[in-house]
Amino acid sequence: MIAAARVFIFSAAFPFFNNVEEQDHADMVVKYAHGYLSRGLTQFGVESARYFSLYYTPEFFRGPEQFPGGRFPQPAWMLPAEEQERLITKKIEWWQHHPNSESTEPPLYYAIAGVWLNLGRLSGLEGPWLLYWVRFLNSFIVAGIVWTGFVTARLVFPEQPIFHLGMPLLLALWPQSSLYSVQSDVLSPLSFGITFFWLLNLISSESPTALASMATGLAAAATCLIKATNLPLLALVAAFVAIWSWQLLRARKGWTAWVAPISMALCVALPVAIWSAWNYHTCNDLTGAATKLKLLGWTRKPLSEWWSHPLLTVGGFKVFWSTLLATFWRGEFVWHAKRLSLPAADLFYWISSAAVIAVAAVNLVRRRAIRDFQWRAVLLAFSSFVIFVLYLGILSMAFDFGNCPYPSRAHPYFTSGRLMSAAMVPFAMLYVYALESLLRPLNKQWPQFLILGSSALAITVSELIVTWPVFASQYNFFHLLARVAGAPPCI
Repeated sequence: MIAAARVFIFSAAFPFFNNVEEQDHADMVVKYAHGYLSRGLTQFGVESARYFSLYYTPEFFRGPEQFPGGRFPQPAWMLPAEEQERLITKKIEWWQHHPNSESTEPPLYYAIAGVWLNLGRLSGLEGPWLLYWVRFLNSFIVAGIVWTGFVTARLVFPEQPIFHLGMPLLLALWPQSSLYSVQSDVLSPLSFGITFFWLLNLISSESPTALASMATGLAAAATCLIKATNLPLLALVAAFVAIWSWQLLRARKGWTAWVAPISMALCVALPVAIWSAWNYHTCNDLTGAATKLKLLGWTRKPLSEWWSHPLLTVGGFKVFWSTLLATFWRGEFVWHAKRLSLPAADLFYWISSAAVIAVAAVNLVRRRAIRDFQWRAVLLAFSSFVIFVLYLGILSMAFDFGNCPYPSRAHPYFTSGRLMSAAMVPFAMLYVYALESLLRPLNKQWPQFLILGSSALAITVSELIVTWPVFASQYNFFHLLARVAGAPPCI
């Protein structure tokens, strides 16, 4: 309830459309609501362009001093009807001549959000209310993430209350700004969190069932059909299942060693294969990525040029790690063209994350005071996080980014932490595990709860500090409500 309420409030506080490609994602949701299916790179739709024209705010990219009188203009939806139509006509033509870079992305989030949008329409919602209705879907998603964290903690550490409370607490207060946006990234933590839970359920069972295997496979397939950058997780899941199957064979489990992994493989392969075949049919490319790369102006570099990349220097790796981990925690929103962040909070995020990874790595090597199943769970969580860091590092080195503003030739790093948000539930486990293992010698639980609670409070306070100016925006949900109620447009 805390997580859902928090995401609802911040989703309502931010106006449309933010700097993290919210227009692109919203356009895809609107198209899928009308039964659209990706057919390669397409232009923005007319209905979406109307939303962009009327409900767009300049506050993300510009400051008030750039406008006459040092104040932002009134929202377009407050203009007289004739002026609104002139504005819409002008903007629609502009948007229809621009391609949507998300057109070739996997469909699952857009299909789910499209169904949710249609439910809003059936309820009589329209205009900005319909846009916020789509955003408020995130409240239910984040509640699912928190619950997934709890049941996973109870499965892996059944006798340790710090995990039962700590993992849900971290996930409920996670300040990732993509949770407040119409964004496909928001569904990745829930989908892979479910995959993580079912995979652990499988490897903890002496007689795994076909049903559990199928649930794991479908959840893994769903993770890949939400975001193309989640594909490395599929390789990780396959590796763990292969090792687990080999252990079953060595234990002479008979048909169980074959039925479970085969049923899981089929449930993964079939949905992903269908989507890949569709991409090949429409884009002549299995993933659809080639079309997007061409639009962005990226070109692949030969392997010999990778080794001169600044990421392989101490300074370059520090820039990559610190920025990636800071955005993994707090997101990438800007406000008045300035990053919504606190230097002290960012320092805490990337240093504490580095400490968590170091502690987990040492304990995995030593295998000290941890059961075999728990060791496997921590190893899977550790691998889920590290594989994303490696993947984004490789992508940073593999491309010449041309004239693209981000990543760019001047700053050739993939440092968007939302791209690894699928690892949120596993990382929450790592975080609590590192804290518990460091304080275990005290043989008391209250220091663990004290430090965890203090960290959660600090995270919440820092998020409130950086986002407080957003609540005063005359373009947001609260001002829409105030206008309908006839109240003065202020918070």
